[in-house]
Amino acid sequence: MAANLPGGNPPVLPLPTLEDVREAQKTLSGVARVTAMEGSRFLSRLVGGPVQMKCENLQRTGSFKLRGAYTRIAGLSTEERSRGVVAASAGNHAQGVALAASLLGVASTVFMPVGAPLPKVAATREYGATVRTHGQVVDETLAAAQAYAEETGAVLIHPFDHPDVVAGQGTVGLEILEQCPEVRTVVVGIGGGGLAAGVALAIKSLRPDVRVVGVQAEGAAAYPPSLAAGRPVSLERVATMADGMKVGRPGDVPFQIIGELVDEVRTVSEDALSSALLLCLERAKMVVEPAGAASVAALLSEPAAFRGPVVALLSGGNVDPLVLQRTLRHGMAAAGRYLSLRMRLPDRPGVLAALLGELSRADANVLAVNHVRIDPGLGIEEAEVELQLETQGPQHCAEVAGGLRSAGYTVLD
Repeated sequence: MAANLPGGNPPVLPLPTLEDVREAQKTLSGVARVTAMEGSRFLSRLVGGPVQMKCENLQRTGSFKLRGAYTRIAGLSTEERSRGVVAASAGNHAQGVALAASLLGVASTVFMPVGAPLPKVAATREYGATVRTHGQVVDETLAAAQAYAEETGAVLIHPFDHPDVVAGQGTVGLEILEQCPEVRTVVVGIGGGGLAAGVALAIKSLRPDVRVVGVQAEGAAAYPPSLAAGRPVSLERVATMADGMKVGRPGDVPFQIIGELVDEVRTVSEDALSSALLLCLERAKMVVEPAGAASVAALLSEPAAFRGPVVALLSGGNVDPLVLQRTLRHGMAAAGRYLSLRMRLPDRPGVLAALLGELSRADANVLAVNHVRIDPGLGIEEAEVELQLETQGPQHCAEVAGGLRSAGYTVLD
């Protein structure tokens, strides 16, 4: 049972070994896909060396989580399996546990936060789990799952804090070395730490020369203060669009491994996450959730910090369509693809039409127009126009604004 769960002092769990990861790879044969490795010319030019993307967003259930969940459940005794399993998750671990349990003939109950994305809830049910909602954040949901385990005898399948789970996730590291033996840097996102710990364990055991860089969202970065303190530290507040990274405290098992084997833990902004998601969609034709794009966000934020060949791990693709819509909009704004302008115009017929014609010639797409005629700050024959424009990027924004000023228009901002 996980060492960081509420309610008592659970036993200290042993750390997994390379042999455990290799055994997990055998266990997962025919269950988990060996996911593709795709090159990125854009990121390669940016970094100044080859960049490959390890596409765990194309894994069964849409993320790497199946690997750890199946490894953990497959290792249960017959008596433990008869009691069923229980898990807590905002989505990816939920689906991994549900499918793994179904494949192994084990009953599963999954607790999910209130307001969890509906597609993830529906997929978890379709994979065979009984879904219960509880709490607003995963920590509260995890406490409910722990209480259920104590009441019913079901085995808790922790999302990251168990040696079997870490070993299962470590099979991604073995695949990276097999698919890209020349790799020098591996970049992997960190939530609770199970994936990063497993990948670091596999890679550093076989190739200690490879640099492993972990990445966290700035609003959910529990590892930097924990590593500085030498022990897992809980965050008072967790806020990020990357729901797969909304973890307030590192797991005890992955924390020990990451502290020893991960070379560096970086943080990335929300702007960087949304820009990375947009890049994956536009350039790589990959649907990736914000947490799954953390590795790409790190490359975009400071490309010179990574020595190629680089492997960036895309950890998941289970993104709610509404979240995708908002994130893409945010990413386009962060990339300078939107321009907001406020202008003063003579209030007479044909003036607005002429302005829109000027914008059309500048190849700027008008998304919204707000025409203000009643304002104490306006002259009797003046109107103010607020415009939302879609552009081709920062340079195009400057060209559009400059062109309007050259044409005699008063651009306020």
